[in-house]
Amino acid sequence: MVDSIYRTRSLGVAAVGLPDQYADGKAAKVWELYIGCKNDRTSVYKEFICGHLKKRNCKTVLDVACGTGVDSLLLVEEGFNVVSTDASDKMLKYALKERWERRKDERFDKWVIEEANWLNLAEDLEDIEGAKEGFDAVICLGNSFAHLPDFGGEQENHKVALANFASMVKPGGFLMIDHRNYDAIIDLGVVPQGKNVYYQGDFMDDIKCSNLYVNGKPTMVTLDYKLNIAKIMQTHKEFAKMDEVSAMSNSKFRLSYYPHKRERFTELLHEAFGPGATHEVYADFESVEKIKLPAYYIHTIEKPYI
Repeated sequence: MVDSIYRTRSLGVAAVGLPDQYADGKAAKVWELYIGCKNDRTSVYKEFICGHLKKRNCKTVLDVACGTGVDSLLLVEEGFNVVSTDASDKMLKYALKERWERRKDERFDKWVIEEANWLNLAEDLEDIEGAKEGFDAVICLGNSFAHLPDFGGEQENHKVALANFASMVKPGGFLMIDHRNYDAIIDLGVVPQGKNVYYQGDFMDDIKCSNLYVNGKPTMVTLDYKLNIAKIMQTHKEFAKMDEVSAMSNSKFRLSYYPHKRERFTELLHEAFGPGATHEVYADFESVEKIKLPAYYIHTIEKPYI
């Protein structure tokens, strides 16, 4: 319904099944320019992610929102056994390229990368070693879960996906998942500009925010990203070779998100993992009391032993 009256993604992106908003290749092509240098980005939260994994003695990790491989890459480098999945083949090709280039490193040779849909996760991963037994941890970071829309109004797909995530976690293991501070985005009507704990790129010019309501309920946040293509063309050979029209086309992309509010998202997590599951929430990787207006909320929830 929403997509019939409001264009939620760039032209050329399929609208059937689980929408791949990266299918036109635009966002995938410039994504790492937006997030910035891998080292700059990961240094901010590497200690946070790895700290939670190490204190729980995790060995196996399923990254269900691999994208171009930024988070999986740091985990592989830290010695974790990683299975990485994403619904977008356009994004995964960058992760596959990274694995191929570093294949002589045994850690990367063991890195498993597969295309998978959150709504059919068990079926898509049935041939992956360890999937039936479960993983010590599942991660879904970078505001990725918010890409899953709710056109029906009852969040049924969200519930299915989170239940599937929970099914991939061993008893005693945990899920780490995040989302933007949609409470503030809905209240203020804008998204914070500039760099944040996730995105450290130097090329973002502007992010325009549109909030869609259905029957008075916030249903979708659409962000129009615009990068400084002139600056990119000066520093990146791939873009310097483009003509002006192509370069300008690749400097803009649109992505849409479901606006998960912190309190309701916590309820969804407990529905998936059970009311007795231990849940914690952080603001930009700090305690929520410390950060007054965070860009992101990060949740961890442990799967209880039966």
